[in-house]
Amino acid sequence: MSIPKELRYSVEHEWVKVEGEKVRVGITYFAQAELGDIVFVELPEVGDKLTADEPFGSVESVKTVSELYAPISGTVVEINEELTDSPEFVNESPYEKAWMVVIEPSDLSEIDNLMTAEKYQEMTKED
Repeated sequence: MSIPKELRYSVEHEWVKVEGEKVRVGITYFAQAELGDIVFVELPEVGDKLTADEPFGSVESVKTVSELYAPISGTVVEINEELTDSPEFVNESPYEKAWMVVIEPSDLSEIDNLMTAEKYQEMTKED
């Protein structure tokens, strides 16, 4: 299973990549594998305010609908509009093509509350 070391992870299976003063967010390889084939992605609007650990959108698979949870508080400054027409990117490329939103954090130190790749790997380990 792919768990890039440079990213941070939430207990809700979102990944976060710090890019200067902003963060890029998506769902992990583990999450997309558990969900199955993604058929629809609902994202917030640019300008929406997000609160850490609160829902900000959803992904729908052939099996279920799953909410997306903000890993960090802030304002949405960009959304990945390609996911509207190509939700399968979430399965094909969860860390590259399938980023979901870019957030301008209200407090970048919230990143410290997220898991490292090692901790996320421990959490998702098969027993």
